[in-house]
Amino acid sequence: MSKWDKLIERILEKDRSLRFDELARALIKIGYAEHQPKGGSSHYTFRKNGCTPITIPKKKTPIDKVYITLVSDAVKQYLNEEEI
Repeated sequence: MSKWDKLIERILEKDRSLRFDELARALIKIGYAEHQPKGGSSHYTFRKNGCTPITIPKKKTPIDKVYITLVSDAVKQYLNEEEI
């Protein structure tokens, strides 16, 4: 199983040990663009045409489950689109 497959599996399982960089890597790989905060904010926004933007705090460890759920939903949507 590749690193990508393992990461996707952890995201879909909503693994609480996921880190910001892992979630960001997955979002970028499925087509989201990362937008860095301005003015000292620690929240990064990921945008993709036709999808709701996803905002995740970079410095918060562990990542709250709500953010993992947002990324998990985006990954599920991406996987469903790939099957079509």
